[in-house]
Amino acid sequence: MNHEPEKQPKSQKLDGQEVAKHNNDSDCWVIIHGKAYDVTEFKEEHPGGKQIILKWAGKDATETYDPIHPPDTLDKFLEQSKHLGEVNMDTVQQDEAQEDPDELERQERIKRMPILEQCYNLMDFEAVARRVMKKTAWAYYSSGADDEITMRENHSAYHKIWFRPRVLVDVEKIDLSTTMLGSKVDIPFYVTATALGKLGNPEGEVILTRGARKHNVIQMIPTLASCSFDEIVDAKQGDQTQWLQLYVNKDRAITKRIVEHAEKRGCKGLFITVDAPQLGRREKDMRSKFSDVGSNVQDTGGDNVDRSQGAARAISSFIDPALSWKDIPWFLSITKMPILLKGVQRVEDVIRAIEAGVQGVVLSNHGGRQLDFARSGIEVLAEVMPVLRERGWENRIEIYVDGGVRRATDIIKALCLGATAVGIGRPFLYAMSAYGLPGVDRAMQLLKDEMEMNMRLIGCSKVEQLNPTLVDTRGLSLHSTTVPADTLGLGIYDPLVTPQEKARL
Repeated sequence: MNHEPEKQPKSQKLDGQEVAKHNNDSDCWVIIHGKAYDVTEFKEEHPGGKQIILKWAGKDATETYDPIHPPDTLDKFLEQSKHLGEVNMDTVQQDEAQEDPDELERQERIKRMPILEQCYNLMDFEAVARRVMKKTAWAYYSSGADDEITMRENHSAYHKIWFRPRVLVDVEKIDLSTTMLGSKVDIPFYVTATALGKLGNPEGEVILTRGARKHNVIQMIPTLASCSFDEIVDAKQGDQTQWLQLYVNKDRAITKRIVEHAEKRGCKGLFITVDAPQLGRREKDMRSKFSDVGSNVQDTGGDNVDRSQGAARAISSFIDPALSWKDIPWFLSITKMPILLKGVQRVEDVIRAIEAGVQGVVLSNHGGRQLDFARSGIEVLAEVMPVLRERGWENRIEIYVDGGVRRATDIIKALCLGATAVGIGRPFLYAMSAYGLPGVDRAMQLLKDEMEMNMRLIGCSKVEQLNPTLVDTRGLSLHSTTVPADTLGLGIYDPLVTPQEKARL
């Protein structure tokens, strides 16, 4: 059977009933933003698997498509002959919307959301986001690997480090600025790469771009963004600095094209993710039955995947598990951007990275989303820096840490131990999901205010004054250290509360 489509004249729109006939495995059309596309052949190569496409065969798939795909996906990956033209949407039969009790309850919770000014710390944004996000989006953002031990430990590890403050120091004027890969920033954190921003907000990652610009911090652009790479770059202003996070494609020609394009568009750093040869098992995501997932397909190529593994697996089939140290010289040869390895988790690999000639590493376990029981970045940092100082190598590369940072005290602890800066991901997603750009703006300002206060209290007026003598890390030396529960204290302690919903009218 010949399925070569015939495009309608420019003045004529396709009839929805005609599109609806093309609704099976051997003849499959879909409607996206009022235009019809023949995806009969493409569905076999779709990184999210063909079943999700078949679910929407002959129908309007826009609502499912939008949160997952950058706007230029169809232009980049579906040949023009398969673009069939505009559809008269008045003739498209819409499935009768079924009332979803969960969604109705969510909308009621949104009406009772706390006002933004009630959020006093980053955890507050998470508390609000949990109540107002769609279940599938919350499950994807909040999930960690397996029992989520590592995800929780990323945060709690900071609680094992105590300060040794200096007193009688002139701290009237505080300078939080520093330099990261040659770029001057106002505070030593960056917005680290996180996937699928449109799950939390229709505008997606460009909101983070705008927030980063206002506060003069760096944004790391994710490979698996909901917005296109060019859309995120186009949203920057002036000399705003952006980096690229890269999942390496099995097809090195595709990888090279992505890297060269990023450099051409002005990216100032290439962060190669090295801790994800396979994406971890994130059961919260899996249980959400995220059957409507597609893919960013950032030049991703094609495999069919088991979508029962959740959104994470469905968007990552192109990642190359064969990536190894032997590939580093090739990366160094194709770009002048500084190259950093994101996801290093042991001293030996930091040393090897220096010997390989890269410009930096991110000590990271992928936000606890990969290998459960992988140590926190801050714990690895405390082990790495003494070894580098012993060799005189502490200034040969820049070392970053991400995972679990929720307070400015966490940032200060990392810098005291030798980090250049820290990456923060989920908190900004939660702020964006709950309150949009104003939420991201407030989250960043809260960190700045906290940082200024705590710099004064620790006795430092500049970032470069932070050093290992200001922290006590003995609590990290025994990884399994536990603190006996103070039952009397817990019985009478009035815990901090999260922002309260508005009263029902």
